[in-house]
Amino acid sequence: MLLTVTRTVLLTLLLAVDAALASPVRARTAYAVKDSHVVPSRWRRVGPAPADHWISLQIGLKQSQFDELERHLYEVSDPSHHRYGQHLSASEVDELVKPADDTSELVHDWLLDNGIDRHRLEYNSAKNWIKVTLPVNAVERLLDTNYSVYKHDEGDFAVRTPKWSLPLHLHEHIETIQPTNSFFRPAPLRSTLKPVMPMAKTYSPSKWHTPNNVSNITVAQACNASAVTPLCLRTLYGTYNYTPKVPGLNKVGLTDYLGETNNRSDVYLFLQQFRPDAVSEAYTFTFDIIADGSAQQTPDNATQLDAGTDLEGNLDAETIIGIDYPTPLIAFTTGGSPPFNPDAATTTDTNEPYLTWLNAILNQTALPQTISTSYGDDEQTVPYAYATTVCKQFAQLGARGITLLFASGDNGVGPTGRCFSNDGKNSSIFLPSFPASCPYITAVGATKNFGPEVVAYDPRNNFASGAGFSNYFPRPSYQDAVVPAYISSLNGSYAGLFNASGRGYPDIAAQGYHFLTVWNGTIVTLDGTSASTPTAAAVLSLVNDALLARGRAPLGWLNPWLYAGGYKAFTDVTMGSAIGCGVAGFPAAVGWDAVTGWGTPYFPKLERLALEAGGGGYAK
Repeated sequence: MLLTVTRTVLLTLLLAVDAALASPVRARTAYAVKDSHVVPSRWRRVGPAPADHWISLQIGLKQSQFDELERHLYEVSDPSHHRYGQHLSASEVDELVKPADDTSELVHDWLLDNGIDRHRLEYNSAKNWIKVTLPVNAVERLLDTNYSVYKHDEGDFAVRTPKWSLPLHLHEHIETIQPTNSFFRPAPLRSTLKPVMPMAKTYSPSKWHTPNNVSNITVAQACNASAVTPLCLRTLYGTYNYTPKVPGLNKVGLTDYLGETNNRSDVYLFLQQFRPDAVSEAYTFTFDIIADGSAQQTPDNATQLDAGTDLEGNLDAETIIGIDYPTPLIAFTTGGSPPFNPDAATTTDTNEPYLTWLNAILNQTALPQTISTSYGDDEQTVPYAYATTVCKQFAQLGARGITLLFASGDNGVGPTGRCFSNDGKNSSIFLPSFPASCPYITAVGATKNFGPEVVAYDPRNNFASGAGFSNYFPRPSYQDAVVPAYISSLNGSYAGLFNASGRGYPDIAAQGYHFLTVWNGTIVTLDGTSASTPTAAAVLSLVNDALLARGRAPLGWLNPWLYAGGYKAFTDVTMGSAIGCGVAGFPAAVGWDAVTGWGTPYFPKLERLALEAGGGGYAK
């Protein structure tokens, strides 16, 4: 009897051991590097990260059916397709990007093995992102890595690691984890020129700067190249005589990062001076505060004033309201960014805010149809896996019918003196910008002057409209008919400095030079694609208003429509170039070019072509 029992116990133990060894987690626990990225040259390590510094770790699981999502995206965005305009709902998008069951199970088992219970986890609506907040020492054990404090040459800090690892069996199930090796620093793409005068002093603008109900006003009357105002933009781009028909049904959005916000009293002063009929909107536009983003309305302190805090936010809000009123504006203000004090234990994280913003808005079912973002950084500051994951999230918004516009950058083909690769070879190259390089968004360059418009360039602050070709994203099919011809027209110029098979940008352009902006009660002039992007967004938002008023779907992801025929509503820009990296850079040309795209928008043509799109294409 005892022998039988002993054999039974041994058999049971052996089966238990076999089962444990056969477990999908425990059978494959060896770690290997999942992703590595060379620290960009403008960042330097200053020491190890404090062990008790907390990080909000975001784990991106593999999307189960992204190819299918992309198919839907192209079909609903292609004016020649019968599904044009039939955008997906938030729940339909979630169904396509949710992780496979085995992916979810394996990742949760791994977290549990590391002492991280499900009750500590947060999820987005599709469950393909998991967020957990942990101290640095716990993250280091989880990812078999070491975090350090890095300092940017402009003074801010971030807690990052050049490489991180996962158990081998999870490599195919997790696309990215951040913040780890992404040094993406979403800087505002604007340059301050000079204060013009305090608002308290008497300001005597041109008689054409502020009038309402002006009939037959001309661009020459409305515009001054040294002081661009809403009246100028509304006249130049043909929106002056258009009154929004469905404000409320149609909305427009902007994004704030890095402690930026939109100061209502400054916006009020601006509208009082340059768009008096819209002045009430200064106190009625909406904030959507994400991750403790700033909505500060008290006066900036000395440190904030020295940093130019809210210059970007005010420029965006004043530009959009000045053109789009009474279309409601939503300002998404997102926290989760530097500064970080490396000398003190703190729970303030240095998380990269794009993921925070994206996951927050993808959880919302009702969004503005047009969203403007004036922030970006060099593409090579982010690892490939991170860039592609974020770009896929932009695709989700496009499939839902959201038009996303991003600034193309302010350094032409790259900032002179810094045009070197970040692969350890230090090769001379042009520096594309991200997210402008993502194929699922519309990138906006900048112009100046009016008769005609030319590529924006200002030697006083070295602002030059950003341009280039992605090193991460291949040329999308919608560009195949035009980009190769443009590259051929360069006759070999700059060969080897850019990726001739990459996604070319920008797609369009708008004024981005010498915008009058009220900041801290003072009028300042600003340059930048931070000005051109909200300008283009405001014009396109009015096109969405016209569509929605007719019971039509909004434009959604613009690019397939734009490259298929929508470009006919844009005014070609053929003079100037993307000065940078010590050279003239990509030149403007007839048709699409890699500095102004298809040119600048003209609303009457845009409205007509948008209403004609679908069901057979465009009228000739």
